[in-house]
Amino acid sequence: MEFFGKVPRIRFMEKRRYWYVISALVIVSSLVLVAVRGLNLGIDYTGGIVVEASFPAPADIEGTREALLGAGLAGAQVQSFGTAQDILVRLPPAEGREAQALTDRASAALTALDPGVEILRTEAVGPQVGRELAEKGATALLMALLFIGLYVIMRFQWKFSVGAILAVLHDPIAVLGFFALTQITFDLSALAAILAVIGYSLNDTVVVFDRVRERMIGMRKAEPIEVMNAAINETLSRTIMTSATTLIVVVALLLLGGEALRAFSAALLVGIVIGTYSSIYVAGAVSLDLGLSQRDLMPIDKKQEADGLP
Repeated sequence: MEFFGKVPRIRFMEKRRYWYVISALVIVSSLVLVAVRGLNLGIDYTGGIVVEASFPAPADIEGTREALLGAGLAGAQVQSFGTAQDILVRLPPAEGREAQALTDRASAALTALDPGVEILRTEAVGPQVGRELAEKGATALLMALLFIGLYVIMRFQWKFSVGAILAVLHDPIAVLGFFALTQITFDLSALAAILAVIGYSLNDTVVVFDRVRERMIGMRKAEPIEVMNAAINETLSRTIMTSATTLIVVVALLLLGGEALRAFSAALLVGIVIGTYSSIYVAGAVSLDLGLSQRDLMPIDKKQEADGLP
């Protein structure tokens, strides 16, 4: 199925060096933002108490803060999520009976504010558990990148592999920069989304590279840049349709999924867009500038025969 009436002839690779500059700015800006502003870590990593509540009428955020302050919960953070009636209360870390006491006081303060309030969820995570989750999450991310790198090296010629690995590194850094910029809470669901983005981006890159490999064999007399442009254009309909259908679901999650899915859907939204871009202007462009040619895809014996020709 073609998104376009016929295969387009967009000259992607001619402007690749301008996109290198944009990618470099995105990566540097993301790293600076993470270093300077940091991530707004959720209680999955920092530890703490969360109380979700739903009011029968639109919630008064400022009035809720004052009610919690009057109950002795000075460190409480209140924000709306989902609908106008729903709120999320975050309390500092506590353990054991103290955590339960803080949860009960927060629930009582909300009930006193409006007897019709419904407590949807309470959750407590200790600071030690939060640190362990952060360490394991970072380990999972590094292991995913390592094994993906090994897979790409075994699957493709090394010039392809370098481009694919750089694209795989490019995307999660950009997503982290987005979270540092917006200060959206970064929790375990956001980490899961980043891992999904890595897989999505790699899949898109593999589709493009498989087509490049096919076209390199079929277009023996063409220049490598022509082959790369042809392969990208031939897979462009598939890329657009896959990304568009995925984005429809992700946008629906972002708009209707509430606070619990906000970080997950935001990370996927940014990751899908940046992953589609990187499969062309990072993976493909880098492979081309490393000197990829038809000769790189020839079997060893064919290369030796070619070397012996006058």
